[in-house]
Amino acid sequence: MRPWWLSVWSFCFLFSLAVAPLPAGSADAPSPIQIEEWEVPFGGRPRDPFAAGADAIWFVGQGAHYLGRFTPATGAFFKWDLPDAAGPHNLIVGSDGIVWYAGNRRGYIGRFDPQSGAFENVAMPDAAARDPHTLVFSKDERHIWFTVQSGNFVGRLTLADRIVDLIAMPTPRARPYGIKIAPDGRPWIVLLGTNKLVSIDPQTLALTEYEIPAGGARPRRLEVTSDGRVWFADYSRGYLGMYDPAAGSFKEWAMPSGANSRPYGMASNGESRVWVVETGVFPNMIIQMVAIGEEAGALDDMLDKSANYYEEQVDNAVDNLTALMEPMIMSVLGVLVGGLIIAMYLPIFQLGAVVSG
Repeated sequence: MRPWWLSVWSFCFLFSLAVAPLPAGSADAPSPIQIEEWEVPFGGRPRDPFAAGADAIWFVGQGAHYLGRFTPATGAFFKWDLPDAAGPHNLIVGSDGIVWYAGNRRGYIGRFDPQSGAFENVAMPDAAARDPHTLVFSKDERHIWFTVQSGNFVGRLTLADRIVDLIAMPTPRARPYGIKIAPDGRPWIVLLGTNKLVSIDPQTLALTEYEIPAGGARPRRLEVTSDGRVWFADYSRGYLGMYDPAAGSFKEWAMPSGANSRPYGMASNGESRVWVVETGVFPNMIIQMVAIGEEAGALDDMLDKSANYYEEQVDNAVDNLTALMEPMIMSVLGVLVGGLIIAMYLPIFQLGAVVSG
């Protein structure tokens, strides 16, 4: 069995998950998936893969300061070393093929042209914005929105003139982390240091905070589905949360693996299906949450089914362990009983030998 610490993020593995669509009318049916694995030859903590087409997977090497590209059809890897120790946190690739990355340790957003090999850095206008974190394109790719976790900003880079606008978070040490663009073009951000979400008006840059009812909530990643609802992973409490901007209401559901599930990475698709990775359990679990099922009042039942599945897995593991331990237990009991019998009868035999002698 592979040791737990050989994770895809920490020790140089990329996973390709080809998820087959669910049959119509079978929202609860499991999807068959094929998992393939390739070892990244460069090391350096590869992370945050970005699919720029069917056969170009870009990623960053945060620990070794490089940009990488993988071609699944041939299995070939390519690497471009950054000219400084920028510790890139993530990257995105535009429709023009240009790569943009977060220079997390050097306080800039980097631009890389794979055709010419040229690098360009866009510095932050405020030295306090020292750690650009996560980048996303606006719908029209005219802007890049990004979070600055330790600096406590959300930023917008206008690609045409390289102007950077920084929006300070009103809550101290809010730690803006994950960021996504809603169908209406509005950026949504989760604040890992608080129990809040944030949205920003892309025209006026006005910021609005939304407080999650649970004071201990610490949202880390989020997804916005096609209906405009905001789904977030509560990393601290082990919950999946949802905010409906139209209704102005929050809902939440406990993750199947409980308080220590540490939900982190999230993804969604055009069918309003939300996927969440539980990173606090071994092995890590990928959980599918069906957003459309929530509208029909079926999401609680689906989560119950997931919980029942994991409970059954635990029961099976306990049964297998018990079956393996039974021979050992019987052997130990045999030795104990045998020793007790010998301890009882040996003095009698010795006494008989003395009397007969």
